[in-house]
Amino acid sequence: VQLQASGGGLVQAGGSLRLSCAASGRTFSRYYMGWFRQAPGKEREFVAAISGSGGSTYYADSVKGRFTISRDNAKNTVYLRMNSLKPEDTAVYYCAADLSYTRSRWYAADGMDYWGKGTLVTVSS
Repeated sequence: VQLQASGGGLVQAGGSLRLSCAASGRTFSRYYMGWFRQAPGKEREFVAAISGSGGSTYYADSVKGRFTISRDNAKNTVYLRMNSLKPEDTAVYYCAADLSYTRSRWYAADGMDYWGKGTLVTVSS
């Protein structure tokens, strides 16, 4: 599985962005998909994840109520809609894929099966 994230950019605080992550391969729907981010000088952190069917979603407390993860299995794409953006959301955002979800492992950004290259989101105050 190859992952390609896009959609990052510069936005003012309070604004919105939608990130996309396109995946190659025929087994996309088998994978949990997720988003992580890494701010300058900080460790990579979990943002959100979604099950293969899209029926289950998981969010970090810091983004709950502001970000929405979704997927379109027909397009092999996962999205992250980000609303009410804050300067502290500034980071490189990465998508990832894994065949299973364990809260502790995903929250530790540990051992995902596949990672995509990041896309930079900058939120100005």
